[in-house]
Amino acid sequence: MAAAIRAVSEPRTFTVDSLLVRVFASDADLATAAAVEASETIRAAVRAAGRATVMFASGDSQLPFLEGLAQQPDVPWSSVVAFHMDEYLGMPSSHPASFRRYMHQRVVAPLRPAEFHDLDGDAGDPEAEADRYAGLLREHPLDLCCLGMGENGHLAFNDPEVADFHDPLDVKVVELDDRSRRQQVGEGHFPSIAAVPRRAITVTIPALLRARHVLAIVPEVRKAQPVRDALDGPVAEACPASILRRHAHAILLLDEPSASLLAPR
Repeated sequence: MAAAIRAVSEPRTFTVDSLLVRVFASDADLATAAAVEASETIRAAVRAAGRATVMFASGDSQLPFLEGLAQQPDVPWSSVVAFHMDEYLGMPSSHPASFRRYMHQRVVAPLRPAEFHDLDGDAGDPEAEADRYAGLLREHPLDLCCLGMGENGHLAFNDPEVADFHDPLDVKVVELDDRSRRQQVGEGHFPSIAAVPRRAITVTIPALLRARHVLAIVPEVRKAQPVRDALDGPVAEACPASILRRHAHAILLLDEPSASLLAPR
């Protein structure tokens, strides 16, 4: 039997341009609210079209959300097609830091969607793999994109140096910046920055934001600076997450620590 769904305190809510922002008292409240929002969006898509297509992010910040999503009742996972958004180049799925491994442990095994499409980081031809994955995304338009925000403001692995709000590609090979690589060390996935791959395959920003609904799940005080840059600074590739302010159906969910540097509202 699924665990009982916990009650959530009322969030502080405001908008920045087109972006709805909700600030919760705790990470636990944020995760529960995100799980409820995602499950309702999935149910609505399945009612309307018979299936839902959802993209998920990896990362420590997403774990409470994914755990909460698995507890939501009556989600029609047998009608869900799922994707993920990035993978290190040259990394086998057996590696402890592989995002494919994360997805199979945290999404495929507990949720059991009808289909899950892997982005193959150790494909022999990375450019061809990017084209293949882009083709799958064209075949399966996203109903919901559940994403996080990097410590450098990245969305997926679109770091500031490679982010392009008008990218002609839907999936591409990128060079990772040092701050992005240090974040992976800080989260305990690699012993040193030298061990972190320098390249990855990522879904691009236009492809992420082509989703009908975007749910940005951003807890933790270490995200306070990129959150401030995204909401209080200009909309610019220097902070890729700032583009969320231009999406008509995006919601940014914060907790008090991640919202702690925002200008008063």
